Amino acid sequence: MSERAKSAVNPAASAPDTAQLRRVDRILGELRRGTPVVLHDRTRAVLVSAVDTLAPDALAELHAAAGGPPELVLTAERAQRLGLDDGCRDGGDVALSGRDLGESELLALADPWGPAPADVAARVATRAAGPLAGAALQATKLARLLPAALQAHLETADPVGWAHARDLLAASAEDIAGYRGVVARRLCEVAAARVPLKGAENARIRAFRPTDGGTEHLGIVIGEPQPGEPALVRLHSECLTGDLLGSLRCDCGDQLRGAIDTIAETGAGVLLYLAQEGRGIGLVNKLRAYRLQDAGADTLDANGVLGFDPDERIYAPAAAMLRTMGFDRVRLLTNNPEKVTALSRHGISVTERVPHRFPANPHSAAYIATKAERFGHLF
Repeated sequence: MSERAKSAVNPAASAPDTAQLRRVDRILGELRRGTPVVLHDRTRAVLVSAVDTLAPDALAELHAAAGGPPELVLTAERAQRLGLDDGCRDGGDVALSGRDLGESELLALADPWGPAPADVAARVATRAAGPLAGAALQATKLARLLPAALQAHLETADPVGWAHARDLLAASAEDIAGYRGVVARRLCEVAAARVPLKGAENARIRAFRPTDGGTEHLGIVIGEPQPGEPALVRLHSECLTGDLLGSLRCDCGDQLRGAIDTIAETGAGVLLYLAQEGRGIGLVNKLRAYRLQDAGADTLDANGVLGFDPDERIYAPAAAMLRTMGFDRVRLLTNNPEKVTALSRHGISVTERVPHRFPANPHSAAYIATKAERFGHLF
């Protein structure tokens, strides 16, 4: 095997992990294409379709599989916005079935822009979502879709065989639950090159690919930071609109370019460019959140209306990249205390939080105020 090929091998990946990643990755692709999938645990199975990509014949297929109308599964955040979480004391995700709602009205509950059906709380049966419904919602999030799904319960003792007989894919709830953690922990460096940057000509970019074959994270090394010493580090989540297009709605572009300048002026450090667009909800859902913000919601509430947590990002990949590059102590360039906590949780010692502030403009002022008031950022 060539040295180049060896550099792309991840020795920590086990056969069971590889099989799990393959199953879930295929499931996510099917959901994005609008094809239903089977999710199962030891005693139950459901046929699931993502509301976001619902095919024209999917409702009929789900109805036939269940012998009745399918359930709508919503996240706790979305259910709370609709006032439908009263029947679920734990405040968790919910499964809804219509008492006298038509299928179009049931689907309307997942639509963040349409009005909810009249007297909806009295017209739906609400129950706490079990593990399979939770897996369905997690799968839609992993697929970067709107977190809402339709599920039909299957009466079969062999869900995998049932799926294969119908040319469908199947995965377990355990597969879905463990997927993100496996991907986050297992990265392999696949390329590196010197890339002179404006304001930081002595720069090198190292690309790290997750084991699901997803979008690479980048480690931008500026100068010659010394492993073993606390490096000046910035964790920057990708933002196509701000970083590339110069959007004035956020301060991401200023933070990216400012971090490069600050690290270069300091002499050395690392900027991690993480593939976590829109606080982890993806570009399409970020645009949906912008539409809700234009209607009056702030950035936190917009995520909730869509059905997401306020911040869906994880920082295990950042910690793994830093350790690979030889850094277990950092001076973190951030206004976000959660990043300090998250890195510490993953074994990276933050010896200092270095403020990273930039002036607001008329388009970003409310967004930055929300980060301070509701997310606890320190400005």
